[in-house]
Amino acid sequence: MQKLIFGIFVAFLITHCSSDKNEYLVKIYDAEYDEIGVPSCYVNSKGDTVVPTGKYYYCYTDTIRHIGMVIEKESGKIIGIDQNATELFEVFKYDNGPDYIQAGLFRIIKNEKIGYANENGEIIIEPKFDCAFPFENGTAKVSINCSIKKTGEHSGWQSDEWFYINKKGERVNK
Repeated sequence: MQKLIFGIFVAFLITHCSSDKNEYLVKIYDAEYDEIGVPSCYVNSKGDTVVPTGKYYYCYTDTIRHIGMVIEKESGKIIGIDQNATELFEVFKYDNGPDYIQAGLFRIIKNEKIGYANENGEIIIEPKFDCAFPFENGTAKVSINCSIKKTGEHSGWQSDEWFYINKKGERVNK
């Protein structure tokens, strides 16, 4: 019986300690509750600090397996980071937080243009649009020439040149 338990323990250690897929970062915060402005950091699965406490204003993601979302202190921009704390791109801000993943993609910003990345943090469609809606039923409504129109406290995009793209970034008829 002891050999069986020992064998299960060794198998568990081998499968969980030797696989890259088990590498991740975990958020630790310095308060009773996790709230915006509470100092937090990320540690790896070995317990080493990868993102020091206070580097970012807020860390949205509890566990980073591929990509995490954090808020920069100075600019207030939402940034996507990987497991090595490498800043990948700015994440499109929607509803006061990071853009939602829809149909496996979310919006990102580079050089003031909008594109799309997947849930692994890979850029799928390079940022080249001035305005871009989330994907819905395999397509997204985008424009290369648009402006922001304010109505009271709300704002929206306005363009006479909307078109649709597929998940490869190719123009499609709707």
